[in-house]
Amino acid sequence: MMNVMRHLRVPNKSVQDVIVLLKDNDLLNNGMRICPDSDGKHRLIPLSESAPHNLPEHFSEFEEVIHEGKIDERSNDSWWKHLSEIIGEDTITEYGESWPSNHEFIGDIMIVRINEEISSYREQIAISKMASHPKVRMVMEDRGVQGELRIRDLSPIALRQDSEIITGDISEEMCDTRVLVRESGKSILCDPRRAYFSTKLQTERLETLSLAKELRSMLDRPLRVCDPFCGVGPALATLLGETDLVGRILASDLNPDAIELLLDNLRRWDRRDYPTGAKKISRLYEDRIVGVADATKLHEDPSITGAWDLLLVNLPHRTVELLPTLVPLLDRTGTSMIRGRVIVAESEIEDVNDAIRKALPPRLQGTPEPTLKIKRDYSSTLRLCAFEAWIGPAS
Repeated sequence: MMNVMRHLRVPNKSVQDVIVLLKDNDLLNNGMRICPDSDGKHRLIPLSESAPHNLPEHFSEFEEVIHEGKIDERSNDSWWKHLSEIIGEDTITEYGESWPSNHEFIGDIMIVRINEEISSYREQIAISKMASHPKVRMVMEDRGVQGELRIRDLSPIALRQDSEIITGDISEEMCDTRVLVRESGKSILCDPRRAYFSTKLQTERLETLSLAKELRSMLDRPLRVCDPFCGVGPALATLLGETDLVGRILASDLNPDAIELLLDNLRRWDRRDYPTGAKKISRLYEDRIVGVADATKLHEDPSITGAWDLLLVNLPHRTVELLPTLVPLLDRTGTSMIRGRVIVAESEIEDVNDAIRKALPPRLQGTPEPTLKIKRDYSSTLRLCAFEAWIGPAS
């Protein structure tokens, strides 16, 4: 009997982006193969059987088709098979749910979190993961985010050189962590050991894009975007990929390494010359203010305050605390928007909603109160949330 199922018909150039998004939303059917469409220009990506009838808005541009599903029987499907061959089924059973169920790809680097109780098996885990993902160059252990600059503590476990997988003492010279990530049609240069970057936030960036397009429609002109925690610029990459959406940009970060990488990215995205090294924030072009800056001090510059339509607040541990110093950056002569992320205990969400509303100017008439929406678990008690606030003109 033929197994017919739902697929998304996606242009070849967008397949990798869509796969990441489907995985991020638990909508990809991992047991079925991605098939070429008959026209040679598209691929058919199988949807999970639990995928809702109405998919999230960012998939609406793709046609949904019913097509024969093909079971993925390739031997490299599951890293579990390789791990069991190395350490045995009994050991796998013994540690149960302690084994890492997820990992993150940043270019050809795989990042994985390993629980302490199985830390002695980290090399076997890395070797098994690389066996099931032959394009991965390096597996790194994620030991969490450190310090004010939110730099990931990443330690190399295994490195692929030609056909050999190296473990043990991997020298720094061998650990090149600068990679290009393709997202929303843009190539983003990043280095996860020097500046925070997560491919898992691509869904958030697409939601921001949708809101920005709505704001642009209201204002009937390109947006002036302020990103004072810009990192290497992934949010800006998504917005700049949309024709005539963005006019002026302020992009700043406290991390000089992030700004150095951002300047390299802007050079390619804008097709203009940019400095090669990170410097204090300055106006590099009439429509580009870029550089190292403390976001809490930006409002002290009269040439920057009151000048922005869309404010991105991507410092989730401190967003609520910093809002009062960031609000003055908005142009209050018309409609504006704040898009932010917050890490909060689920039991405290309503209290934080109240704190956000008190920190913001009156909302635009006819728009909902800014409210935290849970996006994913950050830990056993904390949730990563997002909100948007439509701000009305000052009376």
